[in-house]
Parts: sequence; structure tokens; C-alpha cells
Amino acid sequence: MARRIIGIHEKLPVLESLPLSFQHLTAMFGATILVPILLGIDPAIALLMNGIGTIIYTLFTKAGIPAYLGSSFAFISPALLVIGTYGGFTHAQSGFIFFGLFFVAISFVVKYWGVKWIDIVMPPAVMGAVVAIIGLELAPVAAQQAGLAASAGQEFVMNTNTVIVSMFTLLVGIAGSVLFRGFLAVIPILFAVIAGYLLALGMGMVDTAAIANAAWFALPKFQTPVFDLNAILIIAPACIVVLAEHISHLIVTGKITESDLMENPGLHRSLLGDGVSNILSGFAGSPPNTTYGENIGVMAITRVYSVWIIRGAALLAIAFSLIGKVSAAISTIPGPVMGGITMLLYGVIAVQGFRMFVEQKVDFSKNSNMVLGAITFVVGVSGASISIGSVQLKGMAFAAVVGVVLSLIFWVLRKANLMNE
Repeated sequence: MARRIIGIHEKLPVLESLPLSFQHLTAMFGATILVPILLGIDPAIALLMNGIGTIIYTLFTKAGIPAYLGSSFAFISPALLVIGTYGGFTHAQSGFIFFGLFFVAISFVVKYWGVKWIDIVMPPAVMGAVVAIIGLELAPVAAQQAGLAASAGQEFVMNTNTVIVSMFTLLVGIAGSVLFRGFLAVIPILFAVIAGYLLALGMGMVDTAAIANAAWFALPKFQTPVFDLNAILIIAPACIVVLAEHISHLIVTGKITESDLMENPGLHRSLLGDGVSNILSGFAGSPPNTTYGENIGVMAITRVYSVWIIRGAALLAIAFSLIGKVSAAISTIPGPVMGGITMLLYGVIAVQGFRMFVEQKVDFSKNSNMVLGAITFVVGVSGASISIGSVQLKGMAFAAVVGVVLSLIFWVLRKANLMNE
């Protein structure tokens, strides 16, 4: 029996929507609060502005794109440099506001110039590889959380309890994805996280004291930005990286939902909504937002594409940012639980890249496509990196830049009739 598909504009009853929205919240929660923790600010402000930003995004995109905006990892390195050198996080905020303005400006470029140029700068041979790399470069993080690999520079020591919890969570997620029927078929990720959490709780791996000590109500800490041109110049190069990520995410979401989201409601609306969201986040004292691969993975597995479900997750994020005990409870989800489930989610994202090769009918018998795909993959998964000013490009970001440059070179050669396809 074919699994029911919940369309982008479809509304479900509240009792059905709530667990689906909570499923999206749990998928993005760990990553979205990790960024502010690394930057030394209150995680609740990021959760609040992610929720508000997502609502704003869905309004600008006319409820036509099911995307959740979570804290971006691309800005961590330059932001830490600004924080350590130029006066703190408030100075970095000016760079975050610039990022939002950059996206707004690009949205107008796309509106008046269209999206055809994207096929030139990022053809399917490159885009499919970049999308696959998004999942592949995240996979080691999932393996580390799952207790199956060590972090760079550390010796691997297996923790039996960690592996038991992560593998149990993963197996429940797999079983739910292929065996569940009816309503359970659309919440396998949430079901797996809850099951893993309960097992971890029984094994003494949950910090219950953090929940007990948390206040019931607490306002996030807001901070006023300080204009700093140096901070803007340091953070600006990361904007290109997030632009490539944004386009990649929108294309893969379109493939999953079988919709041409680049045209309708349009990349320009997507960029504008994201940009406005980030301008507000920058003024409020939150890290920048970006579309989240974790939530794309949830949609790919569950086939629930409703923007109303995404909005529900955003409203839950806003509420939980203000309810201290609930926020603490979610933040105590053990790493092994998230590691187990993200092994599945990140793998699904990687497969979507390969799916693009098939659906776009990429002909790898052509030398140009073979070279584009091969070089993009090698750069993305080899660990190669390059520094541009204070920004280090590696992984998906470096692969996207190399793929774009090669694509432009090939386009010029093709126009000059010098290309040997």
C-alpha cells in the first residue's frame, strides 16, 4: 500500500499536526542550539529567532516552500574570529545583518534576471554532487555522535552504552520508515527519537537535573549590534557559501516535493524571506539562519510536505524558547539518540543528490559532465580546503565554488566552440 503524501498546502487537524511539527523541531533542535553555544550566547535567542524567521519566510514565499530556518554553521569560523579580535558578538551581528541584506539584494537580481543562469553556473552534474556532499560531509558528525567514530585528532574508544542507544534509535527509525502504516508512517523520526530518549533515560544518560533546575518562564537575552566594517568584511565571504547551500536546498526540496520551487513561488521569494529573517535576527542578537538539511531529510522520509506543519514547528520553537523547562528537556536529548537518527537523515540527503543525476538525466558519457561531477565530488569529500581571507572553504562550500568556476569555464569554451563534449 502506497504511503499517503501530505502536500505543501495541505492542512491537517491539530491533533495530527502537533506530533508532525514536533518531529521537525526535534530534528533541527540539536544543531540549531549548538551554534549559539559555540559562539557563547544564549541558545534560547537562536530558537526564538529561528521560529520567527521561519514564519516570516513562509509569509514571503506565500506558504509555497516547506523549509525550516535553523542556525547556520557557515558563519561559525569568521564569527569566532570577530568575537575574539574585534570586540565580541555584538560586532559580529553587523556582519550577520549584512548577510541578510546580501540575500535581499540577490533576490532582486534573481527576480529581474531569472534563474536560467543557475543552469550555467551550477548545472545538474554539479548540483547533484553538491547536494550529495551535503549529506556525506555531515555523515561523520552523525557517526561521532553515535559512538561509531572519534572526532578528528582523538583516539577512538567505543562506549557500549552510547552505541546501544544510537543503534537502537537508528533501528527504530529504519523500522518505522519501512514498516509503519497509517498515522505512524508519517512520524517515524519522532517515534525513534522518543524511543531512544526513553532508553537513554533508563540507562541514566539523561541530565534530569538540568530540567529540574530550569525556570518555567525565561526571556531570551537580546543584544544590540555594533556597526563594525572589519566584522562585515570578515563575515562577507561566508555569504557566498550560504547562497550555494540555499540554492541546493531549494532544488532538492523541489525534487522531493515534485515541485518547481525555483520558479513557483520562486528563488527570489525564498532569498527575500531568508534575507529579511536574517536582518531581524542580526538586530536581535541571534546567529544567522539558513534552510536546514535535517528537516529536508524528515520530509523525504515521511512524505509530509505541508508548510502548515513547518509553521507549527516554528510556533513550538518560539514557545519552547520562552518555557525554560521544556527547552531544557529537549536540550537534554542525548547525543547518541541524535547520532542514531541523523545517520538516517544525512544518508537520505546524500541519496537525494544521486536522485538528481537520474531525474535530470545527466549523461556521464559526456566528458564535461564526467569531469564536473568527478572534480566536485573529490573536492567535497577529500578534506581539501582553501582560505579566502579569514574564511576557510572546505567540504560542500569548497566543492560548490570549484564546481561553479569549472562550469563557467566550460560554458565559455562551449560558446567559443572549443569544447570537446
